[in-house]
Amino acid sequence: MRDENVAIKIVEALPLEGFEQVIEIGPGDGVLSKYLLDRYDNILFFDVDQESITHLKNAYPMHRDKFILQDFIAFKPTVETAVIGNFPYNISSQILFRCLEFKDRIPEVVGMFQREVAQRIAQGPGSKQYGILSVFMQAYYDIEYLFTVDEDVFDPPPKVKSGVIRCIRNERKALPCDEKLFKTVVKTAFNQRRKTLRNSLKPLLRGLELPEKYSWERPEQCSVEDFILLTELINNNTA
Repeated sequence: MRDENVAIKIVEALPLEGFEQVIEIGPGDGVLSKYLLDRYDNILFFDVDQESITHLKNAYPMHRDKFILQDFIAFKPTVETAVIGNFPYNISSQILFRCLEFKDRIPEVVGMFQREVAQRIAQGPGSKQYGILSVFMQAYYDIEYLFTVDEDVFDPPPKVKSGVIRCIRNERKALPCDEKLFKTVVKTAFNQRRKTLRNSLKPLLRGLELPEKYSWERPEQCSVEDFILLTELINNNTA
């Protein structure tokens, strides 16, 4: 990315205070890193590319220990950690699933994604883009789509636009249902998203008749709360 104004907008989307630790994922050449270093003393930079880490250590010799050859997917935060980055698009969903695993230690995520992925995460029920990742993220985070980034700010320019979102941990401490079953219900429903819930969830229902509201709805019409209720109905039916 070569547009400094976009870099500043991404960095400034993350609050100055409130985190014990901040991690940038995939700093690359450091277009965000230089502004993050100005804002946070408690910042670390993770990249799996040795060349990138070496470049950044040489560019910022006073902060060499902050640049770490580390795969975020394998990282386990032990303190309250904010996550930010121009995320590698091929693992951006994996990054969010990892954040969900440590949702009680990751209160905020600001990231740039392929635009379609960013929109999918932020969309609510009723949209064709709304899906599995939307439900899982929105169960625990309030999502805000901040802005779109055009192809020409990159060198070389990609074939897709990008989107920046902010995810802020909501007040839900835990789901009021079996979380493992909740995930199964959501995945089962969306794996056959063109079908009504009565049909897509048939393998889990075991003869259970769904309330009329859900019998004819499709998964993209259901909110997080709807999926919680469906999970409770299915769980009570099999108890």
